[in-house]
Amino acid sequence: MDPHDQPADQPTDQPADRPARVVIDAAFKADAPARYARLRELGPIHPAEFQPGLEGWVVVGHDLAREALTHPALLKDATPAADALDAAGFVLHRPSVGLGAQMLEADPPEHTRLRRLATAAFTPRRTAELAPRIEQIAHGLIDAVPSSGVLDLVEAFNAPLPATVIAELLGVPAEHHLDFRLWSAQALRPASPGHRTALAALHGLLADLVAAKRRRPQDDLLSALVSVRDQEAGRLTEEELVGTALMLVVAGHESTVNLLGNAELALLQHPDQLRLLRERPELLPAAVEEFLRHDTPVERSTNRYAAEDLELGGVAIPRGSVLAVALGSAGHDAPQTGSGNPAALDVGRPDPRHLAFGHGIHYCLGAPLARLEAAVALRVLLSRVPELELAVPVDSLDWIGSGIIRGVLSLPVRYRRG
Repeated sequence: MDPHDQPADQPTDQPADRPARVVIDAAFKADAPARYARLRELGPIHPAEFQPGLEGWVVVGHDLAREALTHPALLKDATPAADALDAAGFVLHRPSVGLGAQMLEADPPEHTRLRRLATAAFTPRRTAELAPRIEQIAHGLIDAVPSSGVLDLVEAFNAPLPATVIAELLGVPAEHHLDFRLWSAQALRPASPGHRTALAALHGLLADLVAAKRRRPQDDLLSALVSVRDQEAGRLTEEELVGTALMLVVAGHESTVNLLGNAELALLQHPDQLRLLRERPELLPAAVEEFLRHDTPVERSTNRYAAEDLELGGVAIPRGSVLAVALGSAGHDAPQTGSGNPAALDVGRPDPRHLAFGHGIHYCLGAPLARLEAAVALRVLLSRVPELELAVPVDSLDWIGSGIIRGVLSLPVRYRRG
């Protein structure tokens, strides 16, 4: 048994001062599906160390995950649990530059207000109208590479596509697109050296753009958010406006990059499924749901904090505890139709069930855009690149080593495009 997993086979209700725990480090994340499968066999919830100095609980079972994501005493704002956290010896790190004031770290009634105002700007119509442009970007990226050879799909296709989409959606000028993409990639990796610098740079860029859009509004999402800020009742504060834009950038870019990478890797490891999708591209919308279920790019939820003593899955959770939900694990535990093996990739699976976009009031606002980008990008890739295979052994791939995102840092492939 892996040394990082060795305490997990002990009871999860041990005294709080000496908890058995699973350490969610780089080695765990590289082998996450297998690690979570072992944890599910032992129970739906376990003590965990998310990063050095931050311990809590991780929920790995589907039914308990749904309960935790909607539990009224598990809050996004740590303030009600702050004194208990302090008494337990945890230091609540609140960096001076983070995602700012936005709905991801808010609870009702503030969350209700922020989400309603953001939804007013980020409409289904605005998302649906992006399909032709997403297809154009995908074709352009494939046109830009040589007709055959070896390339890194993450660098050449997966990363620039959603970065361009979200930048254009917000109205970020073209001269800032490269920096915008690089900063977005660092923003959800707290252990990376450039994390704080990237967040500060993104925050500064968006604050400057907000000022520019107020002077000269355009037909873009940032101008729409400025309009909501300036006109709607219960409107956004300036910091909430920038924080909401920053949240859309960070969540909308990095999760889609890795949705594409995880889907491509799964197909390259399952040639029969790759062949089926080439032959039947009409399966792609449902196949995207299967990719989200099979290896979701958001490995676990952002943290919740217990505002009171509670019980979850028969385990006592003291007030002040930190808790996260393993969204990817829940997808492998959810009742499914199609293949009898929930671990199997089945692009023809009818109605794949998962929690990749969360559940409850914090369900991902950008889910329709992520689904659209993935379906269009994969359809273009599979139609334009008839020969595609891994150029390196699977076990040599490097995985993102920290944070809530799951994906490979690079995906070298040997290819021939049409």
